[in-house]
Amino acid sequence: MDGYMEGKINTEKTLVISRSGRVKGEIIADKVIINGLFEGECYANHVEILPDGKAQGCIHSDELSIERGGQFIGESQPTAEDQVVKLQKSEPKPELADQASKQDNAAS
Repeated sequence: MDGYMEGKINTEKTLVISRSGRVKGEIIADKVIINGLFEGECYANHVEILPDGKAQGCIHSDELSIERGGQFIGESQPTAEDQVVKLQKSEPKPELADQASKQDNAAS
């Protein structure tokens, strides 16, 4: 994220706030990397505040790391199950598994 954004961001992936990035609002993501400015509420599985990062507000995460030089003003809370992004493991679709077994049987 470069530039300024105000509002709500919801992603199942990693959100990176670059040195020139400014985010004010609510973030819900799998992982958040802050190297610019963040102000608001953050819900993530992993949060990293890099040396040029500044975060102010409330961070809900079980894995919070702040590198030397990074700043955090606010409070940190453990995550609740329903607050963070759940990544679903992809399982093979039944019709694809059936086709594969039919092809294996036909090859025999």
